[in-house]
Amino acid sequence: MRRRPPQRARSSWRRCSALHGHAEQDLNRAAFSATTHCLTGCAIGEILGMVISTAAGWGNLPSIVVSVVLAFFFGYLLTLWPVLRTGLSLRQATGIALAADTVSIAIMELVDNGFVLLVPGALAAGLGDAKFWWSIILGFAIAFGPAWAVNRWLIARGKGHAVAHEYHH
Repeated sequence: MRRRPPQRARSSWRRCSALHGHAEQDLNRAAFSATTHCLTGCAIGEILGMVISTAAGWGNLPSIVVSVVLAFFFGYLLTLWPVLRTGLSLRQATGIALAADTVSIAIMELVDNGFVLLVPGALAAGLGDAKFWWSIILGFAIAFGPAWAVNRWLIARGKGHAVAHEYHH
């Protein structure tokens, strides 16, 4: 069995390899792309969930639940769609989407919804209220950082969105 060489300290690794700078940029770009992808699915799901909840006259808890469920649905769908076009079965593509996006979507939703819950009156704000929109936008902006960091960490290890990336052509 072949053993992996011990990892060098991060700072010495950066100094010793000119190629590492390029790899680092590629990794950052991949993490940014994965996080933007996650943000898009989450935003579509959350806003659609709020529209449905408002139209149905539901309270806060059902609104949050529907919005989070739809955020996961659209987040997975945005990965599932291109993976299915490669010819994989629905079951295989679903497994890839779940592996690629679950952690990222969970972080995005936890941070965004946590922020919205902390903003006084944000949950009571309607779709026509500026507080509704700025609290969601700022919540997603705050969530982008932690989601990007985790996506970057996962991609560097061949996990997360790296699993789906090989099917995106």
